[in-house]
This record gives sequence, structure tokens and C-alpha cells, in this order.
Amino acid sequence: MSPAPLRLTPTHWAWIVALLCGVAPLFATQALPLVDLPQHLHLISVLHRLDDASTLFPSVFERRVQLTPYLGYYYLVSWLSWLMPLELANRLFLAGYVAGLPLSLAFLLKSLKRPTWPALLALPFAYGDSFAWGFLNYCTALPLAFLTCGLFVRAIEDAPRRRRWAGGLAVALVAVLLFHVQVFAWLAVALPFLLLTSAAPEGPKAWRARVPAVVGVLPAVLLFVAWVGLRVGEPAEVAPGQPWKSWGPMLSKENLAWKSFDQNRDEFVPTLANMLPDGSDQLAVKVAFALAALGVLLALTTGRDPREGRVTRWRIVGLAALGVLLYFALPFDIRGYMYYLNTRFAHLAAALIVVCVPPLSKAWAERAVWLGVAVAVLTAFPLYRGFKAFDDESRALTELAADAAPSPRVMGLIFATGSRAMTHPVYLHASTVIARERGGLTNFSFALTPHSPLKYRGEPPPTFPSEWDPRPWAQYASAYDHFVVRGVHPSQVFGARLESEFFIAGQRGDFFLVRRR
Repeated sequence: MSPAPLRLTPTHWAWIVALLCGVAPLFATQALPLVDLPQHLHLISVLHRLDDASTLFPSVFERRVQLTPYLGYYYLVSWLSWLMPLELANRLFLAGYVAGLPLSLAFLLKSLKRPTWPALLALPFAYGDSFAWGFLNYCTALPLAFLTCGLFVRAIEDAPRRRRWAGGLAVALVAVLLFHVQVFAWLAVALPFLLLTSAAPEGPKAWRARVPAVVGVLPAVLLFVAWVGLRVGEPAEVAPGQPWKSWGPMLSKENLAWKSFDQNRDEFVPTLANMLPDGSDQLAVKVAFALAALGVLLALTTGRDPREGRVTRWRIVGLAALGVLLYFALPFDIRGYMYYLNTRFAHLAAALIVVCVPPLSKAWAERAVWLGVAVAVLTAFPLYRGFKAFDDESRALTELAADAAPSPRVMGLIFATGSRAMTHPVYLHASTVIARERGGLTNFSFALTPHSPLKYRGEPPPTFPSEWDPRPWAQYASAYDHFVVRGVHPSQVFGARLESEFFIAGQRGDFFLVRRR
């Protein structure tokens, strides 16, 4: 007998439409408006072309041999770029992340024997503040974390296939660590919570039923211990008041920066959608929360699902509560080690909050999935329009690369980091675009940071203390032959030297390229 043909139900079509809407903004522009993305793409390009003698890469950079938590993103996109151009490889990878967020939540919900349609309400949280800053390693670790939780539950509750689920759990949890350690920190409290609240079919006292799940966690835990030993064991440079330096011992009060409870409370919802100056991307977030609240009220009128036990019905709520707790309890910065720490957990907590809708009747659940499609449309439309506006503005920077010589040494003099189309300082790393396009280096690179899979072979190029204020630039200028200027005319920066030592090699839009004669 031939197998029955696959038939897509209306629910399947709803998911397909929603996911296509979710990823659509990523294809509205040739350059995505993410602050750190130029730095990420430059390092991936270096990783991919480390033996290319036509660039500066082999003479300046080398691989970092020790374990680093950012390996997952950099190496996966580098491998994809063997098959397609780098920016397309990165775009497809991010499309997988955006679609993977609701899909992984649906897998978790199904593992918890709950309805899967609320997972579509989480689509807006794939974007927002962390995405806009370009914290892509953190963002892409979120679907892996939700997948890990679902696998952990199945490794306890699905007796016939425990070992299979535990094997998948081991792989997924290691992947989380290789993407971002902060998401791993949430799993450090989420998995013990699930261990205590998940019911094995053999009964609550059958501790052997939980062994495969615990064993599946061990490889990542051992890897984490090894990483902590290497990272914490490295001496930190203590320089009070200086950016990117420790201001004291790691957990000392001098080195921890906190936000107040009131500030965290007031910033929670705005953090989830703050990419567009007109605030139009916030509508989808507010509608998602409203629909989740409506779903809870509707479920309360239809009675409790008999498949849920007295404790297990609260597991998804507990996972959300743990995310909220980390958002409010952790410091904002651990200087010299982790930055923007607690704020990133807003996206994780919000995604879990909106999927806490209890089971509805079958008829209501089939209708509710289309509410998720509506949220996806509300997410896609303003972001697509905003990304398209950024595309018109940012093409000038890409075109400017044609005026640079091969293998340039580029200094960024970005006195205006902002965009008319986006809220975040998306041009902070603008000089890195020129360096990547032409196989050169820039005055600031993530290769300086211990989480990068690359490092400098020798001393890094000299630069001013912070890209946010490119002064004093002149005392470091001798190490560079190209300068990307935005925010002022080059004559205001170089003065009389513009006629003798330097010249304007090109101008595109708001950007100038100045070269050494």
C-alpha cells in the first residue's frame, strides 16, 4: 500500500502563513539594522577566509583555541557561507531563529501536554531590543533552550523512548552553551524545576525514571565547568571608570551595575519592541499579551483539562516565573565579564508568559490559531516597512566600500551613530562594513573579547577608549590608512591635514571615506 498523501489542515496553513510573516522583515533589506551585526559578519568573514593571503586576515588574526560560548553562531554561518554569500547565509540563519522561536515553544507546550497555538503569540519577541542590538548569540540560544526543556520533560515522561529523548537533550543543551551562557543560566534553574514537577509513569518515587534526563544534562554541565574554570581563572584588568574593563573584583559592589525595580518594571514592555521610532512595532506585543489574557479568561470558563495534574498544570507558569525572576534579580552589568545581563531576559520571560494559556475546547483552539496569525501580521508589517526604509539609507555605506583600497586599515570616526529609520545606534560599527568588504581590519573588533573564536596574533591596533566617542583619534591615526566619517564634515575632523596628508576618497549619503595620501 502506498502511504496516504500528506494533507495540510487549516491549522497547518495558519502556522505556515504566520511563520512566513514572521521572517518577512529579514528579507526587506540588503543590510539588517542591528548594531553589532557588522562586527559579527566581519569576524565570520575572517573565520571563513583566515588563509586568504589577499586580505590582512591571516597576518593579523588567529583562531582562539579555548572553548568560547559564541562558537555556535559564528561557525554555523561560516559553514553556510561556503554555499552562498555571507549576508544571505546570515539572513537564512536568522530566519531559522525567528521561525524556531514559536516552533520550539510549540514543542515544549506539546511536551507539557498543553495546546500549541499560543506559541504563535511569541513571534513579536523574536525581534525587539536584544535583536536590535545584535545580541544574536543570545537570541538564537532561546529556541534551543525551549527545545531543551521539552526534551527534558519527554526524557522523564515518555518511558519507551527515554534514551532517545535524553540523547537529543544532551546535544541541545551543549548547543545552548555554545551559543550563549546567559540562556544556560536560566536552564540551570528551569531544568531542576522540571525534574521536580514532571511525573514519570512509574510513579513519583521511581527515581530511576529520571536518570536518563539527568545523564543527558551532564555533558553540558561538564563543558560549562571547564569554561568557567578557563574564563574565571583569567586575570581581569581592573580599571575603574573605563569602558569594557572591570572596576573591581568580579562580584564586588564596584563591579556590579544594577537597575532599580521600578526601572526594570517600566522598561519591560518597551524593551520587547523598540526598533522603530514611531513605536508601531509595539502594537503586536500589546495584542499578544491581550490575547493571552483573553485566552486565560476563556479557559477559566471551560474547566480544567483532565490530562493536567494538580502540579504539572503549573509547570509552564513556573518556567515563566523563573524568567521574570532573573529579569528583576540579576544586575544589569558585571563589568569586564557580562554586559546587558538582566534586560535580555525580558524576551525569554515574555515568550513564556504568553504561552501560559490553559487548554481551550477543540473548537476554540482551532479558531485561536488564527489569532496567532493576526499577531504575526501585526509583527511583520511595521518591521518590514521600517527595515525597507533602513535599506534605502544604509546602501550608501555599502557603496562606499568601492572607494576603499584592498586590505585597508580602517578607523571609524562615527560622530552620529543613529538612523532616521531605526531607534538604535545602528552605525556605531559602520567602519567594520568597509573592512569586511575589502578584506581589512578596523580599529575595534570583537576579536578583543574572550567570547570570540578569533584573537589578534600580536598587539591589537591602537584605538581610542570607546567607539562611542572617537576622541582623541589623532594620536592613533598613524596606524590606519582609511577613515569612515559620519556626523561631521571631514574638514572639521582633519583640518589642514585634509589637503596635505589625507583626501576625501568618496562620499555616499551621510558617509565620507577619507584615505591617507
